[in-house]
Amino acid sequence: MPIPTGPVTDSRTKVAPLVVRHLGTVPYGEAVTLQGELVRQRRTGEVPDTLLLLEHPHVITLGSGSHTEHVLVDERGRTERGIELYESGRGGDVTYHGPGQLVGYPILDLKPDRQDLHRYLRDLEEVLIRLLGSYGIEAGRSEGLTGAWVGGEKVAAIGIRVSSGWITSHGFALNVGTDLSYFGTIVPCGIRDHGVTSIERLLGRPVEMAEVEERVVRELCAVFDRRVAVDG
Repeated sequence: MPIPTGPVTDSRTKVAPLVVRHLGTVPYGEAVTLQGELVRQRRTGEVPDTLLLLEHPHVITLGSGSHTEHVLVDERGRTERGIELYESGRGGDVTYHGPGQLVGYPILDLKPDRQDLHRYLRDLEEVLIRLLGSYGIEAGRSEGLTGAWVGGEKVAAIGIRVSSGWITSHGFALNVGTDLSYFGTIVPCGIRDHGVTSIERLLGRPVEMAEVEERVVRELCAVFDRRVAVDG
């Protein structure tokens, strides 16, 4: 689908538009390339704020603060399990992405009134906490850590990048129906004393990914004061 172009504010409502792109399964490297192009276009005003929603094939990603000892499976083991290894360019430590995990990459211009990295992280957490609450899951924050947590287990991870001009990329990964055994190949985000969980595990039933995507969009628009301009 072509990337919409046009003004970055809505003259009728004065609420900034948000383009939402539902991309299905995208290899990690392709998603990084797409984000780079969208960041450039957002900086020049060629596109509005954009949210990419997708899943990745099995991949371990290394953030700028990664420690190699937090990858617990060698190259042969990764090959046997079909897991790629990729340096991501975001902040943070080691993460895993795979089928059943909803990944969201917001490409947002934080100017003029949201130029605060700490606030941006807290706002992304708020989006995820509200979404989980819509399923009756009481999630929250963990002091000194990022992401969304339920009973000491992480259900959503956050790793961001903010480029010159205060344009965001990378984002969050929410475990919906993820095979949690794959997290045994890493020390998730460098945290050894906490486990991971998923929406389906917490609810004890299957959950439609499309439904979760719809709720993510709703909550992100509410927290960031955006209006969906194109949904495709």
